[in-house]
Amino acid sequence: MLKIAKLKFFTSLCCFFSMICVLQANTSIKEQTVSIQNKSKFNYVDKVVSISWEKIKEKNPSIDSENLKIVDAQSQNEITYQFEYTTSKQIQNLLVQVSLMSGQKLKLVFMAAKHGDFVVKTFGRYVPERLDDFAWENDKIAFRMYGKALESTPKDNAFGTDVWVKRTDRMILNERYGRNEYHKDHGDGMDYYHVGYTLGAGGIAPFINDSIYYSKNYSKWKMLENGPLRTKFELEYDSWDAAGVKLTLVKTISLDAGSQLSKIDVHYKYNDDMKQLPVVIGIIKRPEAGADLLNRKKGILGYWEPQHGEDGTTGVGVIIPTKVDNMQIRNGQYLATVTIPKGESFTYYSGAAWDKAGEITNSEQWFAHLSEEREKIVKDKLKISF
Repeated sequence: MLKIAKLKFFTSLCCFFSMICVLQANTSIKEQTVSIQNKSKFNYVDKVVSISWEKIKEKNPSIDSENLKIVDAQSQNEITYQFEYTTSKQIQNLLVQVSLMSGQKLKLVFMAAKHGDFVVKTFGRYVPERLDDFAWENDKIAFRMYGKALESTPKDNAFGTDVWVKRTDRMILNERYGRNEYHKDHGDGMDYYHVGYTLGAGGIAPFINDSIYYSKNYSKWKMLENGPLRTKFELEYDSWDAAGVKLTLVKTISLDAGSQLSKIDVHYKYNDDMKQLPVVIGIIKRPEAGADLLNRKKGILGYWEPQHGEDGTTGVGVIIPTKVDNMQIRNGQYLATVTIPKGESFTYYSGAAWDKAGEITNSEQWFAHLSEEREKIVKDKLKISF
């Protein structure tokens, strides 16, 4: 009787596992897969990759964005993803975060199942309680731009991009604004970066007749995406005068998880006969000795600031993928000069790193990082196949 009972138990167990296997097999979406191959000489760590949602749907029209789980075919680990809409009401791209060593190929399997909880790695928001700031961050670094309300306080007003250093992968903007103690490190970083009436950490402005014509602070904002892998927003600037030319400006800024650099798209409008607009992208220079990199040919402007007492050291950098006319140090700023054809948008990257975060701790590492990022931007060799 005992043997018969064991046999029945074993048979029931086999049936149970068979049912589980069938259920698991049914969760795949007609074996929908996407492969990503790193054909470059570089390793990509926690890289956010954009995949056309239209092409995914072409291969499998039945795919359900409301019931989707993505796993690594080899490790079976779940992949964090985000749908990107930009200005559309329809999904434009699928963003996934992956790590790929040089030459490695990764296969993603799409499953009809609920995904797990995703860790939020990027975040941004309008901050009306702090004079119209707009702040954004990821798991590496944080930034802010100044709004119209700050113009009513000339003592504190500033023009360029501000850096908030951090040494945690948590989202900390709300905590810092809540504490209202930006200049004190509570274990996650602080704000000791000084901007003033400069371009700060990679700001941009028209450069006409050897003069910089700063815009005032942004007047309107629009959130386009907000995590978990990419935060993207628009800032609009009121008209201002640049050597008799009336201009308006819209900046579209995005920051990916795992990146030290924001991507910045700028679009100037002006009613003038000029066929192109000369602009400068700059970094404020400190009076004390630091280290710098001015590589006009590759469009890399790097600065490793002097140590700021016990607060540590900030590295600031700009990458310009297109032609750079000149680079110079002028009136306390590092400046890269470029020309933007009338009616066209212009893209560049700017960002920062903090030595106390423990990943990039000296000028050599920071300049090497900027150089590698520039090569990845200009010579993207990630191949996506369906």
